[in-house]
Amino acid sequence: MSNVFIMSKKTYRPYQPNQLLLLPPALQDWLPHDHFAYFLSDVVDSLDLSQIERTYERELRGYPPYHPRMMVKVLLYAYCNGVYSSRKIERRLQEDVAFRVLAANNQPDFRTISDFRKRHLKALSDLFLQVVKICKKAGLVRLGHVALDGTKIKANASKHKAMSYSRMVEEEQRLKAEIAELLQKAEEADQAEDDRFGPHRRGDELPEELRFREQRLAKIQEAKAALEGEARLRAGVDEHEPPEGPEPKGSKGGRRRKQRKAEPAPTAQRNFTDPDSRIMKGSDKQFIQGYNAQAVVDADTQIIVAAAVTNQAADAPHLIPMMEQVEANVDEMPEEVSADAGYFSEQNVQWLLQRRINPYIPPEKQRHSERRRAKSPRGPIPKGATLRDRMRRKLQLKRHAERYRKREQSVEPVFGQIKEARGFRQFHLRGLEAVNGEWVLVCLCHNLLKLYAFRQAG
Repeated sequence: MSNVFIMSKKTYRPYQPNQLLLLPPALQDWLPHDHFAYFLSDVVDSLDLSQIERTYERELRGYPPYHPRMMVKVLLYAYCNGVYSSRKIERRLQEDVAFRVLAANNQPDFRTISDFRKRHLKALSDLFLQVVKICKKAGLVRLGHVALDGTKIKANASKHKAMSYSRMVEEEQRLKAEIAELLQKAEEADQAEDDRFGPHRRGDELPEELRFREQRLAKIQEAKAALEGEARLRAGVDEHEPPEGPEPKGSKGGRRRKQRKAEPAPTAQRNFTDPDSRIMKGSDKQFIQGYNAQAVVDADTQIIVAAAVTNQAADAPHLIPMMEQVEANVDEMPEEVSADAGYFSEQNVQWLLQRRINPYIPPEKQRHSERRRAKSPRGPIPKGATLRDRMRRKLQLKRHAERYRKREQSVEPVFGQIKEARGFRQFHLRGLEAVNGEWVLVCLCHNLLKLYAFRQAG
């Protein structure tokens, strides 16, 4: 009995869940002084948010909005920690100490957070440039060697909500026939009721069955017209020229052939949920409904110096625009550029060489094991060698092969950190402009984390 009594008298540290605080707590005491939340807060305080703040100057009525600087801090901190859902951000503002510190105990609901992100997405993505300049001042943008790559990211839409052009044509005809049949039945029913009850019935209510088919037909016709417009644009046909019609005299079939060329391919698809997204092959070789997210990374520091999203699956058309964005963002061009075989074209290589940028872009895809086994060629480059042959031979040389491998050590790990470590595998917004803004926001947060790690290491 005595042993039991002694155990019950054991002394513990004070634990009184219902104890009231006599003095108000200081938020700065809730986290370590070197916590990332404080670093992010200091960076945001140094940014120019006038583009966001100006939008509130005309709002004189109603309850005052949340402070935009606080909202920016919360949103950036959420993206840095892989929290992208506005509902999850709202929950973190209630349960997570760091979120509560940044918000100074403000707790905007998920709708407020979502609306703020949508309303100011362009201004938020423009902050990317300000953060890149901060990184440059810190010595993290060196531009000795940059690596360019793209990664396929799922759209906020299902690929099962897409329809091919040939299927649209079939569905359009089927729905038109069904609507005509339902209208005929409705007219017969109206006539029967007029005969029975008199001619004064309203009769303007559409049957639910008919309303559904008309709405679906309208969506299909809109998507079909969009595909036809894209095909006509590619073929160089005037959008105001009728797609069909009698052949002008003396034309010898030229107009008719041009119109047939402007028709979309039967397999061309359009998604009803996010029409800007496209079917693309992902890194796992599986087809997804998504976008092609591009990034240019400083190979020495893994800082993203340019970022954009496109709905073109091919990478080659994006090399020149991405390099132009690098120059616009940091006011200079890099010395070297590496990219995988998807970016090779003679036009791209010539463009880089004309600007005295040393390119490392293989003409065809090569496996890592093949590169390791390849032997360095000897002797001069044969006369008459094409640009493709010269690039292939260049990358067979050991010193150049080592420069090309910097791509594997820079941009590929960056995509891994974004998609695996922070879980950004799908866009949460829809439409090319919106997903481009969201991708730039993700890249901005990646740079903030790199800048924080650099400051901590220093």
